Amino acid sequence: MGNRSRAAVAVIAVGVFAAAVGGCTDGGGGGSSSSVGVTPPAASPASPSPSSPPVGRARVTIKDFAFGPARLTVAPGTLITVVNEDSATHTVTATSGKAFDTGDVASGRTVTFTAPDKAGTYPYICTIHPYMKGSLTVR
Repeated sequence: MGNRSRAAVAVIAVGVFAAAVGGCTDGGGGGSSSSVGVTPPAASPASPSPSSPPVGRARVTIKDFAFGPARLTVAPGTLITVVNEDSATHTVTATSGKAFDTGDVASGRTVTFTAPDKAGTYPYICTIHPYMKGSLTVR
C-alpha cells in the first residue's frame, strides 16, 4: 500500500474514531468536560520498538507565584507539562547545569519538557521571580 493510501486510511480511521467518541457523553450537563486527542499512526512500523518504554506524564501548575507541587518525583524521561495560571510570565529553570529550562511561559500558556534521564534531585526556580522555588527528583 502506498504512502497516500495509508494516509487516506489513517484520516478515515481518525474520522470514524472521532465520530464514535463524540457520541459518548453522559448527557448530565455537568460542568466538567473532556477531550480526546487522536494522533494518526506514523508511516513507520505499526508497533513500538521494544527498546522504547512508555513515557510517563506529570504536571506542574504555576499559580499565585508558586509551583504546585513544589516537589515532584518522576521517572527518567517523564514528560512534564507546565501550566501557567498566573497573570505574569514565568520560567521553570534548573538551578545547576542545563538539565531543563522552559524559557518564558506566558500567562495562560502551557509548555512541556522532558525530565532528565539521570537520577537525582534538580532544584529549579523562575528566573524572572527567583524567590519561586521547586524541586524535581528523578528516580
